[in-house]
Amino acid sequence: MRIMQRRASLSRALGMVIAAALVMATSALAVEPGERLTDPALEARARALSADLRCLVCQNQSIDDSNAPLAKDLRVLVREQIKAGKSDADVMSYIVARYGDFVLLRPRLTLQTALLWLTPLLILGGVGYGLWRRRNFAMPRDETAPLTPDEQRRLDDILRPKT
Repeated sequence: MRIMQRRASLSRALGMVIAAALVMATSALAVEPGERLTDPALEARARALSADLRCLVCQNQSIDDSNAPLAKDLRVLVREQIKAGKSDADVMSYIVARYGDFVLLRPRLTLQTALLWLTPLLILGGVGYGLWRRRNFAMPRDETAPLTPDEQRRLDDILRPKT
């Protein structure tokens, strides 16, 4: 029994290792050998920066994971900036200045992004408030005051059959 459990756990572990290797291999295929920097530290910086930049063609992938020609151009641009001695912040500022905030996979919190995220909540709140107001003011209310004796007498006169 224990041998079967060990085999099952070993096969699960092997499956996870293979899956991780496949995931890493697909992203490694996007960066072509000619793009890579010879210095491992600079290449690691380039990979870290590339992972935070959006492919403008694919839009849901980083440029590190994308095979699109524009993603390749952006990877090369990042590596050129790093080779020129620029800091990570300078490289990101340069890319954002050229392509806009949309190029960032995790956009900065600005007034525009806050409005972008809060607008649906504001609309939902407004609709909810409107429905609440409509429900409260459209329902008939039984708030009639009792008739005064004079009003009751006049009503009785009106409703009394005339003979």
